[in-house]
Amino acid sequence: MTEKELSYIKTITEEKSISKAAKKLFISQPSLSQYVKRIESDLGTELFKRTPAGLIPTYAGERYYQTAVRILALYEDLEREISDINDLKTGKIHLGITSHLGTSVLTRVLPRFHRQFPGVECMVTEDTSDGLEERLARRDLDFAIMHAPPEESGSGLFYELLSRDPFLVVAPQGHPVGRFSRPGKGEYRELDLIHLQGQPLLMVRRGQRIRQIADALLAKAGISQPDILLSLKSFETIQLLCAEGMGITLLPKQYAAITSLSTRPDYFSIPESYGAFWELCIATARDSYLSRAGEQFLNTVRQICREDPLF
Repeated sequence: MTEKELSYIKTITEEKSISKAAKKLFISQPSLSQYVKRIESDLGTELFKRTPAGLIPTYAGERYYQTAVRILALYEDLEREISDINDLKTGKIHLGITSHLGTSVLTRVLPRFHRQFPGVECMVTEDTSDGLEERLARRDLDFAIMHAPPEESGSGLFYELLSRDPFLVVAPQGHPVGRFSRPGKGEYRELDLIHLQGQPLLMVRRGQRIRQIADALLAKAGISQPDILLSLKSFETIQLLCAEGMGITLLPKQYAAITSLSTRPDYFSIPESYGAFWELCIATARDSYLSRAGEQFLNTVRQICREDPLF
């Protein structure tokens, strides 16, 4: 088994399609098909079976894939260790980040890191929080800058806390729900989430970390089936619609700071008992090797976070 063959079978298994895998591997589909036939011939067994849902690994194929993941991770660890020997004159790091954090974080971290280590290549993958965690588990990323899940997932990932941002209730200006609010400890009046029962809610889509935390908070308030009027990917659009009176939403304080709103909504803090916040973190796989280049990059992230905890 060569590194190339392991990579081919791993990619086909994840893409469930030889054509998609060929595009990702930058080889022709016929060539990849021939590689698979040769590998299966050498092994004396089929690795995939064709179904309406795509290529599905056989039991032998699943075992091959699991072993390929481990071996390729060892190859990558070796490459990182060798780059350490070069005293960071060359190297490569592959990091993951959510799209919004890419705008607010990478624009501050990458220029500073590149000036210090111009020979280190930085590969960036943007994805949802769930997608980044899946990539970390597969060792496709060295680390990710993201927000931690609302609860420990048992995924084998480690989350290093960088900063914490509270969630707010965002309601149309003058909305009747405001009559249930009371003076809070900070700049906003406080509103218990139980008063959102039956209210039309505007939410980001499932799989986005904001939605996962909002769902967990509503569950703590005993709202197991919230009245969700609309789900969108963009939290900016959600807040604009909220300001126009369409419904109520839950957003982190930093993300709620949109200055282009023609009508300012009402903001309410959430009682401390809910633990209504999310944590900006560095996420890594617990047993993964982190190169010196990766450590230096994360040190730059930590330094900037100390300078501005909310980036």
